[in-house]
Amino acid sequence: MEVGSLPVELWRVILAYLPLPDLGRCCQVCRAWRELIFSLDNTRWRQLCLGCPECRHPNWPSQPHLEPPSWREALKQHALATRTWTRNGQELQSSACLLFFRRRKDRRVWHVGPGCEFETLRGALGVVGPYDRVVLHPGVYEEQAEVALKVPVELVGVGRLGEVALLVCIEQQCPTARLCNLVFMPPWFSTVVYKTSWGHVQLDNCNFEGAQLQIRGPGTCQARFCSFSQGSSAHLLGVVLSLLDSCDFSGSDTASVTVEGPPASERNWACKHLAALARSFPSQSSSTPRGDEGSSNDKPDPPGGNLQKENISMEDWKRRTGGDAVCRGTVIEDPWSDGEHSDGEEENQEGTNTNKKLFTLDYKILYDHHGLSHLLKPRADGSLPLASSPNPPSVTPEPLTLQQELDRDPEAQMLASSILGCILRRCLFRDGKGGVHLSNYGQARLEENLFRSLNYAVRCIQHSTIVMLRNEVCECRASGVFLRLSAQGLIAENNIHSNGEAGLDIRKGANPIILCNKIHSGLRSGVVVLGNGKGSVRSNLIYNNKEAGVYILFSGNPVVSGNCIFQGQAAGIAINENGRGLITENVIRENQWGGVDIRRGGDPILKNNYICYGYSDGVVVGERGRGLIEGNHVYCNKGCGVWVMSSSLPQLLGNYIIHNCMYGLAVFCRKDPDNIEAREGNWPGQEGMGGDVANGERRGVVEGEAREGQENFNEEGELFAWESDLDSEDERHSARRSISVALMEGNCVSYNGAVGLYVKSSEALNVFANLMNRNCGPGVAVLQSTQLTRLVTNCIVENGRGGVTVEKDCRVELRGNGIYENSGHGVRFSGSGQIVENDVVSNCGYGIQVSASTDIKVVRNRVQPAQGCGIALLGPVKGVVHDNILFQGHPENKKPLLHTDAGNETCVLRNNSILRFNNSGASSPPWVLENPPPRPLASSPTGLSSSQYPSRLGISMTTRVGAAVESGCHSGSMFCSIL
Repeated sequence: MEVGSLPVELWRVILAYLPLPDLGRCCQVCRAWRELIFSLDNTRWRQLCLGCPECRHPNWPSQPHLEPPSWREALKQHALATRTWTRNGQELQSSACLLFFRRRKDRRVWHVGPGCEFETLRGALGVVGPYDRVVLHPGVYEEQAEVALKVPVELVGVGRLGEVALLVCIEQQCPTARLCNLVFMPPWFSTVVYKTSWGHVQLDNCNFEGAQLQIRGPGTCQARFCSFSQGSSAHLLGVVLSLLDSCDFSGSDTASVTVEGPPASERNWACKHLAALARSFPSQSSSTPRGDEGSSNDKPDPPGGNLQKENISMEDWKRRTGGDAVCRGTVIEDPWSDGEHSDGEEENQEGTNTNKKLFTLDYKILYDHHGLSHLLKPRADGSLPLASSPNPPSVTPEPLTLQQELDRDPEAQMLASSILGCILRRCLFRDGKGGVHLSNYGQARLEENLFRSLNYAVRCIQHSTIVMLRNEVCECRASGVFLRLSAQGLIAENNIHSNGEAGLDIRKGANPIILCNKIHSGLRSGVVVLGNGKGSVRSNLIYNNKEAGVYILFSGNPVVSGNCIFQGQAAGIAINENGRGLITENVIRENQWGGVDIRRGGDPILKNNYICYGYSDGVVVGERGRGLIEGNHVYCNKGCGVWVMSSSLPQLLGNYIIHNCMYGLAVFCRKDPDNIEAREGNWPGQEGMGGDVANGERRGVVEGEAREGQENFNEEGELFAWESDLDSEDERHSARRSISVALMEGNCVSYNGAVGLYVKSSEALNVFANLMNRNCGPGVAVLQSTQLTRLVTNCIVENGRGGVTVEKDCRVELRGNGIYENSGHGVRFSGSGQIVENDVVSNCGYGIQVSASTDIKVVRNRVQPAQGCGIALLGPVKGVVHDNILFQGHPENKKPLLHTDAGNETCVLRNNSILRFNNSGASSPPWVLENPPPRPLASSPTGLSSSQYPSRLGISMTTRVGAAVESGCHSGSMFCSIL
């Protein structure tokens, strides 16, 4: 019979009447017939699959509305799975032919029920032979004592599921057994309805109501399309391998599945078959976490799906935030604002454009080969470096895919491929207390499951190992996934969202690998790491959480790398209460509060991150905050780029702090003894500022995120006294050299909307070798500095106001800086300290203006003003001015290069050189900055020993000058002050 003799449509109608065996025979006729049979997937194969009494919809129970890729393949997988129990390895060693005939020809069928051969299950089991089938007809079968299965047997219920109910306790004492289409309810004497300690049991399409399934290693279990309801659970003790596929767990009083103990050393015959079956199951998910269609995400996913080569111009940012990217009036009143200029500077501001035209190259001293000039010059391809580019970075790194992460991490690759312990696939856990609980070296693998409306989804403790791939965890009343007491494992490509507490809670030495998940829309934090918790959190999308995206505290010490943390309603990352961690190469953007918030002993390494487009400050270092902040790009934040409290001790090295709406870097402290809450960091609104920072949130984390009516997760006797396990202070800082003075070194602070560096502090501060250019306000403004602020070898160039402003009663040292082409005075100094060996050239106002100083040294500077005085001493200045070189700026400038007010007898002037240009016969002044070349120099200044400087800046320098640091209070960040 040829296929072509009839239309294909007619053949399909005819073949749709064939039973399954005949369809199989037709497939063997020829290739054309095979393709014709395969084309019946959505008709006859679908009908056969849904009509099978031993299975349910292939995507039951979590996604029954979705059709499988192939109904024929789903039916094939079901047929293979239902035969696992018959593949007893020991018997297969005998004649396979005899085994086939014995099972097929001599296998008997026994009927149990009213009017049948046997009326009780116990009676039928007393006479069955190996591999016989016992068919139970509709009814309720109850046994008053435990029933033993002593030979391999198959128990099958007749009719619809629920018509055959067993109130029995069965102990399996044979190598294999199968149970299908049955309802198990506990008898009066035990809640355990089925148990085995060495054989294999296969459960197909069964219901457990208020009952417990107990498997003890080396016993194994394979359960498919089973329901566990009304407090039912599965308890696996020391299992080597068991498979629970497409099961429904609901209404549990404890954990729905408990895996306890290490896998037994002995293995039964079914292990190799279960492992092969587990590996053969095709994944029904793409590379993104499942459940995206129905996730309760009220914020958009990042553009481009996974993430994002982001191209955002300044105009886009202005439109997005509803205003300018510069700050035209900050909430903190600044003495350098428009009404506070000196007379000379007011004149200079009015004539700035004229001066720039008059100040031609004929009278200009060249300085563009100073030690930081490579940060400003165009690259070989003609593009501008970030420090001199009027536009912020337009491209941010993309998170790696899971395969890329596995390729570079052998440990994660090994975990991803491991098949050991309890395997749960495509199961639904809902409306109960707990999902999966692992303890005491237990092992489990969870794939494509849905956890919904539980107290917690997964709890892994006591050296257990969990592998979670492509699960959805949502609407848990506490945290979604708990890991503690040295738990470990791999958590990858999951969709974790809308949980009442943290999406992931890691503590007590737990050390998981967390890759490529979507963690979002949580009512509190996304990931919490505390109590000596560790872990590697990489390439995740963490967004739209109500509190911090990642929260690290109480000596938590994770690696947080390559994540995109965005659109959070609080901080992106918060490090608090002696938290640590390596935070590197993340994109932290569009968060409502600080991109990174460090306080109360937090001491992370924050390196090479993109912290941008936030609605408050980029980085906040609050009271007693520490940390190494190196190589980050902090840009386009609506508050400050970096906000630092003066009682903190951060190290800021080699960062790009650019295009922020307010200050580039702000250091604050406000003395207010009555404000105890502010002193302790508990000011109003802190819950939003730092994510989980306020005391209420701290209690929520420390007490296991328990709420009234919820579980207090204290079964193991933890008593939440893990504070005694915390590392000592000496041990915590042994890996990194401690400093006693906050340090800002090698940063580029450019194009910010107000001052580049704003200091209002009572503590010492070291500012070394930074580039501060084209900020809208002064390059540096020191308004309060009772301890010494040292500004050494910085380049302060082309800022919108003056170069450096120092107010009265401030202690400041300016040494080895290059201060060029600022729109106001080069240096306006009213405090006490030193101005030594600086190059102050081409500024539109005075070169150096000193007023109201009680103790000042102005020594060995090279000064050339555009139109004002070179050095002006206004009022009763007390100090020494000597060995300075002053160059004429423009011949039309009538002001003296060295000016002192009449009657000033307290200032000593000596050995200063004033160089004017005589225009007779020469075309240009022969003035060059040499011996030394223009500052800042490319090598360490005298008095500072060398260590390796950030490689990007190409300068060697640093012995940190120490000073005692006393505690102090603060005014909060810009936005905190508003609150």
